[in-house]
Amino acid sequence: MKRRIGDLVGWMVALALLAATPAPAAPVVSPPPPTWVGSWASAQQIPEPRNALPDQDLTDVTLRQVVRLSVGGDAFRVRLSNAFGVAPLRLAAVHVARAIAPGSAQIDPATDKALTFSGHAEVTIPAGADYLSDPVDVAVPPRSDLAISIRFEAPPAQQTSHPGSRATSWIARGDQVAATDLPGAKTVQHWYQLSGVDVARPSGASIVTLGDSITDGNGTTTNGNNRWTDGLASRLQADPRTRGIGVLNLGIGGNRLLLDGLGPNALARFDRDVLAQTAVRHLIVLEGVNDLGTLTRDQPVSPQAHADLVARIIAAYEQIVLRARQHGVRVYGATILPYGQSGYYHPDAQNEQDRQAVNAWIRAPGHFDAVIDFDKVMRDPARPEQLLAAYDSGDHLHPSPAGYAAMAGAIELELFTPRPTQARR
Repeated sequence: MKRRIGDLVGWMVALALLAATPAPAAPVVSPPPPTWVGSWASAQQIPEPRNALPDQDLTDVTLRQVVRLSVGGDAFRVRLSNAFGVAPLRLAAVHVARAIAPGSAQIDPATDKALTFSGHAEVTIPAGADYLSDPVDVAVPPRSDLAISIRFEAPPAQQTSHPGSRATSWIARGDQVAATDLPGAKTVQHWYQLSGVDVARPSGASIVTLGDSITDGNGTTTNGNNRWTDGLASRLQADPRTRGIGVLNLGIGGNRLLLDGLGPNALARFDRDVLAQTAVRHLIVLEGVNDLGTLTRDQPVSPQAHADLVARIIAAYEQIVLRARQHGVRVYGATILPYGQSGYYHPDAQNEQDRQAVNAWIRAPGHFDAVIDFDKVMRDPARPEQLLAAYDSGDHLHPSPAGYAAMAGAIELELFTPRPTQARR
């Protein structure tokens, strides 16, 4: 009997202890880390002498530059560049603020933020390198304008620049990185030592546009942000399916696939200007008109030289596709626009045959992941070797703002929407 009572007491104690034991806490699920997405970028080069600044213009000055973002985010970071520098570049301070308007040096002082680099206000960028700032935990809306003010105490040993900014920059004496306005500042239409802005958001990806002056925006309005890439960015933001997609314009005026000219050739700059861009998942390639045009700009060449050029252009495309796909980037081939009657290239019937041969290869199935047929949109149906007059800037080579809008409108946004995963064979 005593044993039964003891067993009963033991069970009662065990049950009491079990009831007093707290239930295991539900596991804490941390939110996924934000995705960094490229929102703005520009291709870097050594500026031509006419586009380079005198050393005194980058000595004891503030350089303020305005950029238009594509996609917005909950935070941002800025990428500075010394890609073509031949010595380390020290920048004493960098500030970022909301620009009041394109074409104006005014900023909203309430939004002014000092960038830091590993917690420090100044940064020294090694020769040949880019440098990311620390994140700034401030939300930036899509299609908004950021003013980036850089304090130079001494000029770069060699400037790194994007001459075709189509945007005004201001050079003011002394330390004015936080100044609300820069009255009396010198103005230029170029960017210097500035290569990108990334934003943090729950998810997203970026599109790189690799091209020449037609991508860079020759023929657009200064401070108008009406390149075809700007139009594409606006369309992506207007569609709920694609609001997380950034557009990065890596065009360089005069650029070629095969030879250096204005900036390194497309294959030489591919790793830095395409693969190194933040969250790049898509690539649009619109290059080749300068290769075609320069072949005979100074004098005629043999039929064999024409055929060789076409073959080398196609081989360069194959290299681009191969290298992009190795990094999981989808590649879209854009057909080369007509340039008949161009006063710069004065093409003849053989040049047009070369263009048609290249475009036929771009359109052929299996070469690119998709085709964006800009030629079909932009050509004059009555004279297919020429731009449609309504889309011609007047030089018969570069589109007008209306032409760039037509190009942006011709791109299928479905190219950038999520695709079902297919099993590898």
